[in-house]
Amino acid sequence: MSKYTRKLKKMIETAPQEETAVLVALIRQNQSEHEVEEHLDELAFLTETLGAREVHRFTQRLEKPDVRNFVGTGKLEEIQAYIKHFEVDMVIFDDDLSPSQMRNLENELKVQVYDRSLLILDIFLNRAKTAQAKTQVELARYQYLLPRLTRMWTHLERQRGGTSTRGGAGEKEIETDKRIIRNQITALKEKLRKIERQGETQRKGRKGIVRVALVGYTNVGKSTLMNLVTKTDVLAENKLFATVDSTVRKVVLENIPFLFSDTVGFIRKLPTHLIESFKSTLMEIQESDLLVHVVDISHPSFEDHIAVVNQTLNELGAGDKPILLVFNKIDLVPKMPSEEELMNMSELEVEEANYLDFDKLKKVYTKKTGIEPVFMAAEDGTNIDDFRKALVEEVKKQHFKIYPHYLASQTYDLSQFDDEDEA
Repeated sequence: MSKYTRKLKKMIETAPQEETAVLVALIRQNQSEHEVEEHLDELAFLTETLGAREVHRFTQRLEKPDVRNFVGTGKLEEIQAYIKHFEVDMVIFDDDLSPSQMRNLENELKVQVYDRSLLILDIFLNRAKTAQAKTQVELARYQYLLPRLTRMWTHLERQRGGTSTRGGAGEKEIETDKRIIRNQITALKEKLRKIERQGETQRKGRKGIVRVALVGYTNVGKSTLMNLVTKTDVLAENKLFATVDSTVRKVVLENIPFLFSDTVGFIRKLPTHLIESFKSTLMEIQESDLLVHVVDISHPSFEDHIAVVNQTLNELGAGDKPILLVFNKIDLVPKMPSEEELMNMSELEVEEANYLDFDKLKKVYTKKTGIEPVFMAAEDGTNIDDFRKALVEEVKKQHFKIYPHYLASQTYDLSQFDDEDEA
């Protein structure tokens, strides 16, 4: 064996092993198998974002979750046999588990069990960068975990860089952990109050300038679009929740100044504790004058994503704000052929091609929002000028509400509106 081969073998043996996961979902009475598969695709993407790899999926058609183990006895045995045979590290459920279900499943399966909320909370914990975001996520996570501590997994030792946890906590240790968590919750709430007071002071200093907030489902290209408009370098990755920290930038287009903020992406079944803890961050949305709702039009469920975002905006009390809808990633959508080309295609070919009629979509959503949507591709800059033109038009409307006697030649001192990276 050569020196190089021995070195390579040693590197492979000492390299950290990627953890594996099986995914579990129920098919409800009003759901199709296709819809559940789409949900599991998203769950697999979340799993990958955490740093683990999906190896198998289990689904079961049940009218409602089993009170004890979420899935039926037969399905639980099937999952148990699979993870034992293939030495799987964790099981991830696409729904939230009750504290008793979490305890029962970990006792039965003898591996770490995640539900959807805990998975998202851990991703947020890994992704948070600012003091406020870290505090908000830690608070949400502790509040969620407190009633879910078990003999086997306390989740308290998880570090931001990895996915492994400790086990073997006895009853006394669980009580100790609970007391530690309660103390942590109290301390984090106080820390968050201090940070929020600073944030309120910052927001008061922004009065007199239009505020625009980017919103949308996670991974739709908001940060890429922000980089295009502001010419800055905000983290943009093809991962869910690439950033959970709001970023505020000052922008001037056609001599109209405004503040442009990128906010955390929404997702279906966003954990309640997370929304509660992020209320101060989401104030950026509540206090904005205009929302730019970015949609990944290449995603087969983009209309469902629009509905999720609108529902979340309504829950935040921001559903009545002016919305500029931006259909992003048009470069990934098959272009509608000409009438002549359509004539030579079969109905099946047209259906499988999944063509989208942009003109029809424009009419439908203009009627819904009152503002004509923009179709673009932020990644390569396609139709970026159309977006800038639409953005300026809507910002002007808000600007004239603040300054009815505004003159185009007027200039502003924007030094008070420093760029900010917020939680």
